[in-house]
Amino acid sequence: MVTDEAILEAVGEVPDPEVPVLTIADLGVLRGVRHEGDEIVVTITPTYSGCPAMDMIRHEVELTLNHLGVDGRVETVLSPPWTTDWMTEAGKAKLTEYGIAPPPATRAVTDGSAAAAPPGPRALADPSVPTPSSQSRGNRPVMVQLSIRCPLCGSPNTQELSRFGSTSCKALWRCNSCKEPFDHFKAI
Repeated sequence: MVTDEAILEAVGEVPDPEVPVLTIADLGVLRGVRHEGDEIVVTITPTYSGCPAMDMIRHEVELTLNHLGVDGRVETVLSPPWTTDWMTEAGKAKLTEYGIAPPPATRAVTDGSAAAAPPGPRALADPSVPTPSSQSRGNRPVMVQLSIRCPLCGSPNTQELSRFGSTSCKALWRCNSCKEPFDHFKAI
C-alpha cells in the first residue's frame, strides 16, 4: 500500500509546464492529498483562473497516480486563491539559479513586527511611524516596491522593459549593471 506521504511526494514532483525548473510542490499549486472512500483525491489550485498549464498538470498528476497503482482523481479548487507567497523558498532559489528573478513576498505585516515579514525585495513601511497619508488610512501598512535584483549578477540596478515576458506570469527586465535581460516572476 502506498502511503499518503509517498503519494504527496510523488505528485509534488510533477514539473510546471511553463517553468519546468519548478515542481508543482515548489510552485505551491499542490494543495494536498485526501481519501474519499477507496479513492485518492489530489487537490491543485491554478496560479490564475484560466491558466493553460492546468490541463497538463492534471494529466501528469493522473499519470503519476497510475504509475503508483493508485485509484485517484484530481480536483481543482479556486479558493483560497493562489498567490506567489505559496511558492517555497527552494522554488525561489531554483528560479534564481535558472536566471529568473523570483517574486517578492506580498504578505502584509499585521502585528507590526518586521521579523514577521517574509524575505524579499518588497517591504512594508513601518506602520508605527506616522506619515501624512497614514493618518487618513488609519495606520494600515503600505506596500513599497523596491527594486528587483538581477538573478545573474545580483545588482538592484534594474528596470522593467515589459510587463509581460515569455509567459503571462513573467515580466521582462534588464540589469543596468551587467546589461543582461532577464525574466521576473511577477508577484500576485
